[in-house]
Amino acid sequence: MRELGEFALIARINRGRVQAPDVLVGPGDDAAVVGAPSGRFVVTTDMLVQDRHFRLDWSGPGDIGRKAIAQNAADVVAMGAVPTAFVVALGCPADTPVAFVDELADGLWAEARRAGGSIAGGDLVRSPLLVLSVTAFGDPAGREPVLRSGARPGDVVAVAGVPGRSAAGLAAFVAGRADEPEMIDVVAAHRVPRPPYRAVLDLVADSGIHALTDVSDGLLADLGHIAELSGVAVDLDSATLRDPLLDPVAAALGGEPLAWALRGGEDHAFAATFEPNRPLPPGWRAIGSVGPGHGVTVDGAAWSGSAGWESFSAETGE
Repeated sequence: MRELGEFALIARINRGRVQAPDVLVGPGDDAAVVGAPSGRFVVTTDMLVQDRHFRLDWSGPGDIGRKAIAQNAADVVAMGAVPTAFVVALGCPADTPVAFVDELADGLWAEARRAGGSIAGGDLVRSPLLVLSVTAFGDPAGREPVLRSGARPGDVVAVAGVPGRSAAGLAAFVAGRADEPEMIDVVAAHRVPRPPYRAVLDLVADSGIHALTDVSDGLLADLGHIAELSGVAVDLDSATLRDPLLDPVAAALGGEPLAWALRGGEDHAFAATFEPNRPLPPGWRAIGSVGPGHGVTVDGAAWSGSAGWESFSAETGE
C-alpha cells in the first residue's frame, strides 16, 4: 500500500467494475450519485474492526469483504427494501499487501452483487488496524417499510435462514478446532454469512407480514426489539429451532445448540411475524407465536442468561 499509493489503489480496485443500474455516477468524482426511484432511500451503516469483529488468522480478506457487505445489506432488506449501492471506507496499515486489498475488494463486490447492488464509492485512510465502514442504500420499490413495531397478538413468528451456525463456528475457532471435519459448515457460516435476501424480497404485498428484523444480535435480542416496539409478547418453540448440523459440533465442543440458535446472530437470518391462518411464504418456517404481554420466552419460560450480542455490555462487549 505504501508503494502503490491511495489513488493508484482506488483506480486498481475499480478497474473493470460495472455499476448497478441505480448508481448514476460511481467512483471518480467528489461523490457518487444514486437514483431514488421511489423518491426515498433506506440507509444504514455498520463498521467492522480488526480483532473485534474479525480476525485475520480466522478469515481471509475476501471473507471479510463479503461479511462487511452482508451485514449492511441484511439491514436494508430487513426494511423490505432492495439494496442498490454501498459506500465503503477502508482503513489499513501502510504495509498491507496490495494483493490483500484486491481480494478484499473482490469479496465486497461479490456480496454486493449477490444482494443486488454495487460499490458506488468510498474512502481510503492509513490506520494501525484494518477497519471497514460500510454505508448501504436501498430502494423501497414503492412499498412501505416493514418495521419492528407491527407485530400483533395471534401472529405467527417465522424465520428465514438457519440461526446458530455462525455462533457454532465461532465456538470452533475459540476452541482451536476449526479444521476438524465436522466443523467445516459452521466455520464457513461464521466466516461468510449468507443472508437469504430473496426470502424477503420475493414477498408480495399481501403476504401477511406485519413485523420484520435482521437477526444480527441473536433471536432473543432481535425478537425482543419487536416485542418491545410492538407492545406484545413472543414465545418461541425450541423444537422448531433444532438444527441437526449443530449436534455433532455441540458433542465435540460441549456446546448447547439451542443456546447458539437463540443467542447467535451473525448468520443474518430474518425473523418476522405473519398474519395467522395462512401458509407461510417460501423460505420461511414457523418458530413461535405472538401474544399479549411483553418480552420473549422459550417454551413459555424466561431464558436465563444473555439474550445476545451487545457492543458495550459486560458479558458480550467492552
